Amino acid sequence: MKITALIENTRSPGIEHLKAEHGLSLLIEHANRKFLFDTGASGAFADNATALGIDLQSIDMVVLSHHHFDHGGGLRRFLQSNNRAPIYLRGPALRECYGKFLWFQKYIGLDRELLREHQDRFVFVNERTGIAPGAFILTDVEHTYPPPHGNRSIFVKANGQLEPDRFAHELVLVLQEADGLAVFTGCAHQGVLNMVQAVTKAFPGVPIKAVLGGMHFMAFPPFNFIAGSKQEVAQIGKRLLAFPLHRVYTCHCTGSHAFPVLKGAMGDRLEYIGTGRSVSV
Repeated sequence: MKITALIENTRSPGIEHLKAEHGLSLLIEHANRKFLFDTGASGAFADNATALGIDLQSIDMVVLSHHHFDHGGGLRRFLQSNNRAPIYLRGPALRECYGKFLWFQKYIGLDRELLREHQDRFVFVNERTGIAPGAFILTDVEHTYPPPHGNRSIFVKANGQLEPDRFAHELVLVLQEADGLAVFTGCAHQGVLNMVQAVTKAFPGVPIKAVLGGMHFMAFPPFNFIAGSKQEVAQIGKRLLAFPLHRVYTCHCTGSHAFPVLKGAMGDRLEYIGTGRSVSV
């Protein structure tokens, strides 16, 4: 299985010709299929795909990790470039998502008009679902461990009022091969430990080759400081090592300040995957 970061907050070393933005989009090549996991915040992921010689029309399916713009903002560009791939996301309905910091609030959800225009392309799931041979979406995540502190600035609108987002619109993508699983977390708003635990329960005894995605240790994206304490970040890293997993590739909302703390706890089992980097797992 090969994973390429089409866009992420940073550029990998030597990749100056590609764009970076606060967002995430991963191209996954698995079992003779191409999966697109998230689409970044804009059409920049598509520009990078072109620069890398990747034809978006060749994508077989899209999976959106959750309903935030930095993961689904490139959907319109994708739909202009691909006329066949289904787009899977957690359902049954869109959430009105907002970010709020002090008195400032901003809509951070998906383009609702876009989903109305292309409703035949979107597939909502709300339970464990197989979307291709060896490819599964999980939605049942128990909250054994606390969610990231960075969630405190994220809300949904219900009955005209903002309330804390419990992330009922978030999913986990799991790809299975003969030698184990690859787990894709998006932002892990429900907590990366909870997500990995859900995978181990859904696939008992199956080793995890890699976990890929953000962990939302970033308190408020424009400022990029750590939510919570460094000790809590390090503890999460140590607890991850207790699971039957080989390696973690993190990025995006983990944040550049939290990454070294996490690296100190996890050592060579943790790597960063920036824009333009490809890894094989």
